Amino acid sequence: METINKHKNHITAISFALLVIGFLASVMGSGKISDLALITATILASIPIFMKAYLALRMKAFSIDLLVSIAVLGAVYLQDYTESSVVTFLFLFGDYLEARTLEKTRSSLKELVDMAPQEATVIRGGTTTIIPVEAVVVGDQVIVRSGGKVPVDGRIISGQAALNEAAITGESIPATKRANDQVFSGTMVDNGYIEIVAEKVGDDTTFAKIIELVEEAQESKTKTEKFLDKFSSIYTPTIVILSVLVYVITRDLRLAITFLVIACPGALVIGAPVSSVAGIGNGAKNGVLVKGGEIIDTFSKVDMIIFDKTGTLTKGKPEVTAIKTFNKRPENELLQLVARAETISEHHLGQTIVKEALARQLQVSWNSDSEMGEVIRGRGILATINGQTLAAGNRKLMESKHIHISQVAAEYVESQEKAGNTAVFAAVDGELEGIISIADQIREDAQASLKAMRNSGIKKMIMLTGDNQHTAELVAKKLGLDDFFAELSPEDKANYVIRQKEAGYVVAMAGDGINDAPAIAIADIGLAMGEGGTDVAMETADIVLMADKLLQLSHAYSLSKATMRNMKQNTTFAVLTVDVLLIGVLVGSVHLAAGMFIHEASVLLVILNAMRLIRFNNRRTKESRKVPVIHPYEI
Repeated sequence: METINKHKNHITAISFALLVIGFLASVMGSGKISDLALITATILASIPIFMKAYLALRMKAFSIDLLVSIAVLGAVYLQDYTESSVVTFLFLFGDYLEARTLEKTRSSLKELVDMAPQEATVIRGGTTTIIPVEAVVVGDQVIVRSGGKVPVDGRIISGQAALNEAAITGESIPATKRANDQVFSGTMVDNGYIEIVAEKVGDDTTFAKIIELVEEAQESKTKTEKFLDKFSSIYTPTIVILSVLVYVITRDLRLAITFLVIACPGALVIGAPVSSVAGIGNGAKNGVLVKGGEIIDTFSKVDMIIFDKTGTLTKGKPEVTAIKTFNKRPENELLQLVARAETISEHHLGQTIVKEALARQLQVSWNSDSEMGEVIRGRGILATINGQTLAAGNRKLMESKHIHISQVAAEYVESQEKAGNTAVFAAVDGELEGIISIADQIREDAQASLKAMRNSGIKKMIMLTGDNQHTAELVAKKLGLDDFFAELSPEDKANYVIRQKEAGYVVAMAGDGINDAPAIAIADIGLAMGEGGTDVAMETADIVLMADKLLQLSHAYSLSKATMRNMKQNTTFAVLTVDVLLIGVLVGSVHLAAGMFIHEASVLLVILNAMRLIRFNNRRTKESRKVPVIHPYEI
C-alpha cells in the first residue's frame, strides 16, 4: 500500500495517457487497440482504489472507494471500458486535486512549522558553538544575530534588537527588545544582536505549544462534522441497498451502477471539516489560537462578552503615580515594605509596586526563612516582615482586618479614584500607614474592537473588575459598555458568568488567564490575552490572543461566524448536487462518466469555497481601524 501511495500520481498520469491512446485509436477505427488501452488504464487506475476499498472492508466500513470499485466492476462486466477507465481516472485525478487544495487549507500550520528554528549558537566554556536546537538546555547562553531565529524562550541578558514576532503574535511590525525583555522561540531578529539565557527549550517553548494546539484543533470536530460522520456511516450502506433495489425494479445494471456512484457523499463528508481546518488556520496566521472546531461553532453563537479590566481592556502595564503616607513614615520605607511583600504575588498591581521600588534602588528581596506571606485572592496580601504585620490591598481587605480608614484618608482615596487611579491601602500592625496610587491606560484599539464586535452581532458587553467603583465607571463610560461591576473577587466574577448563562446568554469571558481563570473556565467560551500569562492562558482558555490586541478578538469573532457560514454553504451545496444528480440518473439524463465528473467537481468546489477562509480579513475590523481611537486614558 505504501508503494502504491508513493506512485499514485504516476499511476494517474499513465492511466490518463492510456485513456488518450484509447480514444485516439477508437477515432482511427482500431477497436482492439482502443479496448486494450482502456482495459489497461482501468486495471492500473483501479489498483489504489481497490486497495483502499479492501482496507475499509477489513475495518467494516463502507467507503466511497468501495462504491466506485463496485461501479467499475459492473462497467467491466458490461464491457463498457470507456466508462470504467474514465471513472477510475476521474476518481484518482479528483483525489490528486483534493490533496493539493487541502494542503493549501493547512498552509498556515505548514508556515508555522517551517518557521521553527533548526540550529542555535550557544556559548559553552567560553567557546561559541553551533548546535542543533534539540541540544540546547535550560540555562544555556544563546546568541542571535541579524536575520537569525530565536531558538528558545528566554530573557535577554545583553544587546538590543528589533524582533519580528509574527510567528507568535501575528503582528508583522517588529518589536524592539533589550536587556531583561522576554523573547520567544520562532521569532526572528530583523536587525541587532542579543544574548539570551534559555528558560524554556524544545517542546516546552511557546512556539512548540502553538504548533501542538493548532494541530490538535484542526483534528477536532464541530457538531456538524460529528453529525455528518454518523450520517455517512448510515447513508453509504443505504445507497448500496437502494442501488440493488433500482436493479431489481428496472433490471438495468448500468442504471444501478450509475446510481451507486452518483450518490457518493464525497462533497457532503469533506465540506464541513475543510471549512473548520481553514478557519483555524486563518486564526493561527493572525495570532489567534482556537482550540478546536467545536469552539468555533460555540463562539459564533456568543451574544454576550464579559471583560476583565486590568490587562484586557487596559494595557496591564500600570505605573505608580503617587505615594501618600500617614504617621510620618518615610515614603520609601513604606514602598520598600509593601514591595517586599508583593514579590510573592503575580498580580499586576503588586508587580507594579515592586517595579517602582526597584527603580528607586530599594532592596526588595524576600527572606523565605524568616518572613511569611499570604496572597488573598481579589483583596490583596498579608505578610510579616521584620516583625511587622503588613496588610496591603483594597478596601475589602482593610474591612476584613478591621483597619480604620480616617476621614482624611477616605477623602484622599476618593479624589485619587475619581482621577482614574487605583488605590492600594497599606497598613502596618493594624494601622493605616499610607496609600499607593497606581494608573493604567485603556488599550488604543479597545474602542474600535468593541464597535466591530457590536457590528458583528454581540448584544451585551459587560466589564467585571476587582478595581474600585469610580475607576470602573470611568472606563465603562469611555468604552460605551452596557454595564460594569466593580470590587469583585474571582469567585464573584465566576458566579456572575453562571447567572448570565442561566439567563439564556451564550457567554464569552475575556481575561488575562490568571486571576480570571475561574470565570474563563466556566464561560461558554474562555478568551485569554496570551502575552499576560501565556502558559496559564493556553491551558485555561478556549481562544488565546497571542498579541494581546483586542482587534484580534473582533477578528476571531467574525472569523467564527464566517467559518460556520462557509460550513453551511458547503453542506447545502453538497446536498443539492447529490439530489440533482440522482434525479438526473433516474430520468436517464446523467450517465456514469458525466456523473463522476460532476461528483468530483462538487468536491473540489466545496474545498475551494473553504479556502476563501484562509484569506478572510474582517472588513468591519478594517473599517473600525479608521475610527479615531480614544486618547489613552489614565486610570
